[in-house]
This record gives sequence, C-alpha cells and structure tokens, in this order.
Amino acid sequence: MAAETPSGALARLRAAEARDGRLSLDQRRDLLDRLAKTLLARAEDLAAALDADFGGRSRLETLLADVLCTVDSARYSRRHLKSWARPRRAAVPYPFWPARAWEEPVPKGIIGIMAPWNYPVQLALVPVVDAIAAGNRVVVKPSEGVPRTAALIAEVLEAALGPEIAATVLGGPDVAADFAAQQWDHLMFTGGTETGRKVAVAAARNLVPVTLELGGKCPALVLPGADLAVAARDILVGKAVNAGQTCVAPDTVLLVGHAPEAFIAACRASGLALPETGLASDAQAARLDRLVEGVALQPLGPDGPGRQRALALAFPKPADALAREEAFGPVLAVEPMVGLAAAIGWITARPAPLAIYLFGATPAETAAVAAATRSGALVTARTVEYAAFPALGFGGTGGSGQGRYHGKAGFLTFSEIRSHVRHGPWSLARLFDLPRKRLAHRLISRLVGTR
Repeated sequence: MAAETPSGALARLRAAEARDGRLSLDQRRDLLDRLAKTLLARAEDLAAALDADFGGRSRLETLLADVLCTVDSARYSRRHLKSWARPRRAAVPYPFWPARAWEEPVPKGIIGIMAPWNYPVQLALVPVVDAIAAGNRVVVKPSEGVPRTAALIAEVLEAALGPEIAATVLGGPDVAADFAAQQWDHLMFTGGTETGRKVAVAAARNLVPVTLELGGKCPALVLPGADLAVAARDILVGKAVNAGQTCVAPDTVLLVGHAPEAFIAACRASGLALPETGLASDAQAARLDRLVEGVALQPLGPDGPGRQRALALAFPKPADALAREEAFGPVLAVEPMVGLAAAIGWITARPAPLAIYLFGATPAETAAVAAATRSGALVTARTVEYAAFPALGFGGTGGSGQGRYHGKAGFLTFSEIRSHVRHGPWSLARLFDLPRKRLAHRLISRLVGTR
C-alpha cells in the first residue's frame, strides 16, 4: 500500500469530520484514555525502537521523557477537560440589558503536527493530546531521523485513535515541505529555528495559524549566592538528559561572582561525566565537532562507545560558532561575567531563549532578570524538568518560538473561541435604531458631554 500523502490525509479527515461531526466531550475523554493505555502497552517497544534509531538511547530516559510525560499529559487533560470546555459568561454593557453573552471553545478542525527526532514520541503526541482534548482530528509527521520510532508512532495512533481521528504521514524533507504547505486549521512545528522560519512562511501563504516550538541558547546564571557544588550538579543533571539534545537544556553558564576554575572543580566533583544516551546520528556528531573546533574544552571524563560523548565544559571566544549557535549536545559553554548587569546584557544581546535558569538568585536579582529579559520560562534552582509539568503552558518567544501548549494552554491553542449573544426583546440601545427620534440625539449629546 502506498504511503499516505499530506494532502490525502487532510482530505480523508476532512471527509470524516463532515460525515461524523465534531468530537463530543465523552469521545475526547475516551480517546485520551485509549492513547495513554496504548502508550503504556507499547512502552518497551518504543524504548527499543529509539535505542536502535539513536544507536544508543537510554531506556529510562525514553520511558520517562517520551512515554510517561505523554501519558501524564493525557491523564491530566482528561481530568480537567470538562471544566476547560465549559462556556464562560461575558459581561454585557447596561445599554444592551437584558442581553446575555458568553464564550465557548470550539474545535479548530484538522491539526497538522510536525515533530522532531530528539524526543520523537513526546513531541509528536503531547500536541496530539492537546488537539484531541480540544476536539480536533490530527495528522502527524514524525521525523524521518528516527524511522523505527516513526513507524511505531503510526501504530500507536492507529490503535488508540483510529483512522477516522488520526493519520500519520511518513517521509523526508520533501514530504515535510509539502506537509507545511497544506491548508490545515492549525499547524504545530517543533524543531530548529531556521526550519521554523520556512514552516511559518509556508503556512502564512494559506493564512494557517502556527505554533512554533524552536530552540535557542538557554542560559544558566550562577549568582554570588549560589552553592557552587549544588548549582554545578543541578546544571549538569539537566545537560546530561538525552545527551544535551534537548531544546530547554542549559546551553551556557554565566558565572557571576565565581571563578571558572572553581566551577570546573565543582563539575568534576559532581561525579557526572557520561550521559546514558549517545548523539542521535553521525550528522549530529559532525555538527557538534564543527561547533567545538578550535574551542578550549574541559572534558569531564572519557567518551563511551559509538557516539556516546562525555560531558565537556567549553570556553568559547566571541568569534567561535559555539558562542552563537545552540550546542544541542553534551557541551556546556562557560562565560565569566563581571556582574549581573553584564549577564543580563549577554541574554538581551541574543534571541530570547526558551528558558532562563537561576541559581543563588535573591528576590531582587530574580526581579531584575525578569524585568530586563524575555524568555518562555524563568526557572530557579533546577533545569529542564519544568517541561514535564502538564499544568504549565510550554513555549518560547521570538526566536525560540511562538504560542503555548501543554494542558489548558494547549487546549486553548487548538480551540477557536466562539462568541455567543442572546438579545432580549427590548434594550436602551434600541433607542438609537433608525429612524432616530429627537430623544436619541439628546441622549447621545448627554453621553458625550456636549449638551
């Protein structure tokens, strides 16, 4: 059987929507339950597929970050769906009394979802959770970089949601370009910033609204009040997850009031050196090698087999590629700063990141960073984990993306807010209906203060 095309999948689900109508709340809750159960039933298969696709991917990281994060999201949305979907009353100005007004979230229609390779299950299926919760049908384009996992995602969607609700489109860059150009009711893309620009341009031609989850150089500010041993360990823990191939991984440590030598010593004392996951492909390894070429490196241990790289601290010069581009690997740049103002200047001189991480910040320092910078999130004392909070909207700003998903934020992203008004048989406003009497002119003069 020939692979389904983006246009074919869209047309098929449009026909299903026209024939069967929108999904009821009970249908949505049932689908979310089935998706969670199917994911749990296929959890070990997904871990094995990702291990094979990466050439070495931690089973525990797959089960936690890809499977359980998605299951938690589905269960959370299922629990809260009825309250999110409830119509909300809106105030009516007194001249229109006794009219009633309210707003109701309604499904957008068919949602296109383009997922990356680094967390291919979570970043394909958490948007599916949000879209289904909002009552939509979905077409998913997994990354061609993880072909075994992509095939399993298709099987999970088929088993959990069925062909009348979901479709999966497989293929490489040409298929992805075709996917981005379709007339979706909403398009979600997760990936690199440059590719995100192309997706946004393709969607704009059809006036398709987009949610873009991109990347950036997430800074970790280690301030004078930080316990350096604790800060170093917490930063490295976040960096080691998925070998640093995480959009919210700490990218650059900005040291304020601490010597680089002391931070290096604290990192070595942490005992963290070798991530359990390797670089996902030879292309990723080559990219990282290009970024660190000529940069002073301090590896924290020996490399492992295959593409398993040890964590390394890097000290780039301003002209180095690593100083400008996101590392997206187990390399952590370190930049000494003369003070908090210099650290804030470093952040504001670059595109807004997905997250800013603070260690040892006083309330005044936290307020100063919050007031002077832009980011998707401001996180104190840890990194990365906030992305697993299903009740917390997730997303970037500017160069790190636009829009929010996860939980209620995702429900609203994939919903249209329809306004309803029910007028009464009479209101003061009707005094201004044509043909207008003299009273109407006197009233408007009084209202604008010209009588």
